[in-house]
Parts: sequence; structure tokens; C-alpha cells
Amino acid sequence: MRKLLRFVKRATREEEGITGLETAIILIAFVVVATVFAFVVLSTGLFSSERGKEAVYSGLQKTRGSLELRGSVIANTDGTIVSDLVFDVANAAGGEPVNLDPAATSNKMVIDYRDSAANVANITWTINWLVGDADDLMEAGELAEITVDVTAQTLGANQAFTLEVKPPLGGTMAIARTTPAGLDTVVDLH
Repeated sequence: MRKLLRFVKRATREEEGITGLETAIILIAFVVVATVFAFVVLSTGLFSSERGKEAVYSGLQKTRGSLELRGSVIANTDGTIVSDLVFDVANAAGGEPVNLDPAATSNKMVIDYRDSAANVANITWTINWLVGDADDLMEAGELAEITVDVTAQTLGANQAFTLEVKPPLGGTMAIARTTPAGLDTVVDLH
């Protein structure tokens, strides 16, 4: 009987050692799984914050190339029909240079005309540099006068129209005006 009791005690002691070892292995497994999970969470967080930063920089790039209207829109008429519209543009504060070469075949600014009777894409326009250097890029501190030929659109008195100025980079500038009831030779459309 003593042998049996010693054997049972020895077996019980050995099981306690195995149970402690199993517990340690399970604890280590939990630590490893928690570490992998933490790494995945941190990696996902870093990835999403990087994507957010890219979105912010993309938005800044889009707005940094925008033009802004400086002054009024002038309509030149023959007394009954508007022949051309003239307005001044400048680079928005902190904006990137914008290509204002009307003869460019790529990376060029496009002006669209729209009223209740017509929608004309890429209408003919010319540029006169008021303040600037010798290149065709609108840079900080420069001012350009844009003349848009609207003779073919038969824009008359008391008529609403919109010009959409679309630079190659940056936001679109919409110029919406209405001609007055009576047309003089030169009309300030404010």
C-alpha cells in the first residue's frame, strides 16, 4: 500500500509540474497572439493615417493651382449683341503656377460658355499680360487679362450666362453674370 501511495504522490507531483508548464505555454501563446494583434492594429492605424495625409496633400495640390477673378467682368458690345467678355485673373494666394497659353495642346486652361440656349466647350480666348514675366505661366504677383470671344453665342440684353475657367490644375472658377436690359458699347457686369 505504501508503494501505491508513493506512486500516487509522485504522479500527482508530476501532474502539477505538467500543469504549470501547460499554463506557461498558454500564457506565452496569449502574449504572442496579443503582440501580433497589436502589431496589426498599429500597422492599420499607420496605414490609414498615411492615406489620410495623402488625401490632405492631394486636396492642397488641387487648391494651390487655382485662379481667382480680379475686378469686374466687362462686356464689349455693338449695342445689341455682346462680342466679347473681358476679365482679369490672378493666381490664388499660395497657388502653384498655372499655364495660360491659349495655343497649348496639352496642360492648358479651358474656358466653357453656358447660357439658356447654348453650352460651348473650349471657347476661343486670348490673353494680355498686365503684370508678369515673359513666360506663359501665371505665377504669384502676376495679373492677366482674358478676352473671351462670344460673338457666335448671340449673347444679348437681359440674358444670364456662365463662364467656367478650368485650369490644368486646381479648382474650376465659375463666372456667372447677367447682361443688363440695355446694352452700351462697354458694360461693366460687376
